[in-house]
Amino acid sequence: MNKIALAMLVTVGVGYAVWQQPQESVAVVSEVQKPEVGFAAPHFSLTGLDNQVYKVEGKRDRPVVLNFWASWCGPCRMEAPDLQKLYEKYKNQIDFYGINVTNNDSPEAAAAFVQSYKLTFPIPMDVAGTVSNRYLIQAFPTTYVIDTNGVVRKKIIGMIDAPTLELELRKLLQEKP
Repeated sequence: MNKIALAMLVTVGVGYAVWQQPQESVAVVSEVQKPEVGFAAPHFSLTGLDNQVYKVEGKRDRPVVLNFWASWCGPCRMEAPDLQKLYEKYKNQIDFYGINVTNNDSPEAAAAFVQSYKLTFPIPMDVAGTVSNRYLIQAFPTTYVIDTNGVVRKKIIGMIDAPTLELELRKLLQEKP
């Protein structure tokens, strides 16, 4: 009887200790692919407007920023010039992929958007919506910051201003894998 009570007390204590830990402090790199901070970014391969293939699949030479957008999205329009400026500043250190969720858009509208905002970073086209589904995209824009180990470091739902995103990029570049 005493052993059972002790076992229950230990189980409850461990459960409580685990439950009390804040999510942000969990730095364990998981092999599980999940579009959440601390997990391996879901792998994908998409063809861009430039007919090049862009991939996210684990370890990389440089971190990557994934920005999911659609041409009809007002906040995406407001964010586009800032993304272009950050790309120009960090293009030799960080990859930027502006993923057009084409199943909620059209290739023609996406191309017109890219031309209108003079975007020069890669624009992978998620024609079937499989990548946006894997990343559980529910709002535009949604941005993921992924480190060189392929781990999601930041998930931003909605528009982000340039100074805030740049702060995240600088933090990412200061981390040494």
